[in-house]
Formats: sequence, structure tokens, C-alpha cells
Amino acid sequence: MFVDIAKIHLKAGKGGDGAVSFHREKYVAAGGPDGGDGGKGGDIIFKADSNLSTLADFRYKRKYTADSGENGGTSRRTGKSAGDLVISVPVGTLVKDAETGRIIADISDENGVVIAKGGNGGWGNQHFATSTRQIPRFAKSGALGEELDVTLELKLLADVGLIGFPNVGKSTLVSVVSQAKPKIANYHFTTRTPVLGVVSMGEGSSFVMADIPGLIEGAGEGVGLGHEFLRHVERCRMLLHVLDISGSEGRDPIDDFEKINKELEVFSSELCDRPQIVVANKCDLIDEEEIEKYRKYFEEKGYSFFPIMAAIAEGTDVLVNHIASELAKLPPIKIFEAEPKPIEEAPKNIRTFTIREENDIYYVENCDWLMEVMNNVDPDDYESLQYFERVIRECGIIDALEKAGIGEGDTVNILDIEFDFVN
Repeated sequence: MFVDIAKIHLKAGKGGDGAVSFHREKYVAAGGPDGGDGGKGGDIIFKADSNLSTLADFRYKRKYTADSGENGGTSRRTGKSAGDLVISVPVGTLVKDAETGRIIADISDENGVVIAKGGNGGWGNQHFATSTRQIPRFAKSGALGEELDVTLELKLLADVGLIGFPNVGKSTLVSVVSQAKPKIANYHFTTRTPVLGVVSMGEGSSFVMADIPGLIEGAGEGVGLGHEFLRHVERCRMLLHVLDISGSEGRDPIDDFEKINKELEVFSSELCDRPQIVVANKCDLIDEEEIEKYRKYFEEKGYSFFPIMAAIAEGTDVLVNHIASELAKLPPIKIFEAEPKPIEEAPKNIRTFTIREENDIYYVENCDWLMEVMNNVDPDDYESLQYFERVIRECGIIDALEKAGIGEGDTVNILDIEFDFVN
């Protein structure tokens, strides 16, 4: 099954926690803190794989989590950093933020792209020793890795895209000018998936042609195969508009041409400016005079016009040579630039919290991130408590409590741990 869009959840690895440890060695007095740092959490990296052609695998696995870094050890030993999680996708896959639609990356070459960064490891207590604090009994927790939902959208990388109504001969044309073997039959929507064919122009020279499944009126608004395949036209450097010039199915070729171009405009106004060649297929079914009438019409509109009989490869060599010469004048295949985060867009793991007062107790809630800090605080150690106070002050909890009206000696509840407020 061809799948060209998928939504998945990514969670990069958490950094390892710093260690609380003190050097102990016979005959060595006051060895001091020697807790090591935690290792870095694993990144999530996307990499293009030319052997993949669909996003079908992502229908069955939708959550991807990288490993966490190891915790620090004694004797200043740093925890091992976690390995990166590498996710392979087809060439031409766009990675978008599922919430905002922002393009994060265009995976179009073999270079891997980091989509979710792993958290840094926390510092061991060796870093917190000072001249006045020689026995720090606390360490820093590892940072959380980035976590987000992304949408994967495959946009094929092809130099030339074939467009046109169903059953006009697009698949036949691809099959005779390349090694591609699309399904060919005399009924509509024979081609249910885009087909890529490499057209060889001699040693070291070739281009990629894509057979885009047949469009119909209303495709720009999602009718028929609609948006499902129109997205694959966006990267094409040139469009080949294939027409059944004989009108064998009772349709007017000129009307077909105008309708398809209208659908392209509805989907993306940029596509209207893409170079377009008119390919008049099935010309053996009408006389030369009628062919010339159509040639005059399209050439007056500024289009190159090529009558062919795709089934017997008549006229295809001239067409292919013209395509190659025109492609040489055009810029390379479009690569979508990553879009920066808006300034107002906050990171997913920002240190948020809420304050609620009930029965003279001030509850600090929705602050699960604070659990990592509290796990490393020794309530019996004054310096450790000072560290905890500094954390909640720097993140704004103290200011928020004072704004909520808390007074000296009032009770504060943070994650079910209660203490008296002292300013």
C-alpha cells in the first residue's frame, strides 16, 4: 500500500542524573565530593533511504523514544551517553510540526537531520563544592529530551511530472521512455500510486519522470485522489500535460487542459508558473489537419506541442530530447527550507506550574518537572535545601506564591510534600 503521509510521536532521551558521592580512601581525610555527571540522552535523527518508497511502516509504529543517558558514578565517572535513534524515511520526506504545520526539515539527501535533541546530563555534586560549601549533598538531574508530534509528508523528487485526466496515456509514456513498469489498463485510475521512471540520455545524463495518478475536476479541493497526489507535483521542475487529443472518451482536449490547470492553481498558485509542455497522445486516431489545429492553439498560448503515439513510442524520442534540453536551463529540484520557530512558540518541556489556594494551603500543581529536582534534595541538609529554594525562586514559583497572597508561616504543598513558607 502506498502511504505518503503519517503522524508520529517523538521523545528524545533524557539526560542521566548527576551523582552524589564523596571520595573515601584510607588515610585520606576529607576526600571531598566526587559525584560524576550524567550522560547525554539520545537524539532522534531522520535520514533518507533510497530503498524506501512509502511511509507505510509508520502506520504500524507511531511512537519513537530514544534511550536515556546513564547516571553519573562515583570517582567523578561520567555516565555513558545514549546512542542516537536513527529513523529511515523515503527521499523527499518533509518533517512538519504536527501542531503548527511548521516545516522542521526536508529529508532529501543522505545527511541525517536531528529532529528531537536529547537532554544534557546533570552535574554531579563535584561541581557544587565551594569554599563555603564543601560537602554538597545534592546533584543536578538530567534534562528532559525534546518531545513532539510530527507529521511526515512524502513529496517525490522528480524532474518531470506527468499530469492529465485518467486514461490519457501517462503510464504508457513512462513505460516506453524509462524502465518503469506501471500498471496499464483501459479504465480510469489504473495508477493508484505515483510511479518514478529514470529516463537515460546516455552516459552520465538522465532525469526522473513521475507518473502522477490521474486528476479530475475538483482535485485541487481534494475530490478524487486530489491532495493525496497533487503534493507530488510540487517539486517537479517541469510538467508534461498529457492529453487524449482524439477525445476518445467524449471529452474535449482543450477543456481538459484548462480544467487540470485550474486544479493546479487551486492547490498551489506557484504550480501555474512551472514550465509546461503539452503532449498530444493518441494522435493516430485523428487526422493531421485536426492535430495542426490543436498545435496552433497551444503554441499561440506559449506552450511547446508534441504529438505522439505512446503505445508504439512514436514521437517519444523527439519529446525526450526536448525535455532534456529544457531541463538543462532550469534550476534544480525544489528543496523546502526549514522554518524557524516563531519567537512566541515555547518549548514543549518549559517549566510550567499553577498555584491553587484551598483551606489556607497553597498548592503548587502541574509541575511534574520539579520531581526530578526534589528527588535529589536531602531535606536534612541545609545546603541542599538552599539549592532547592534557588531552583523554585529562579523558575518563578516564589513570586507566584507571593502574588497569590501567601504569608510568612503559611503552608505550601508541592507534589504532596508540605512545608512552611519562609521568605
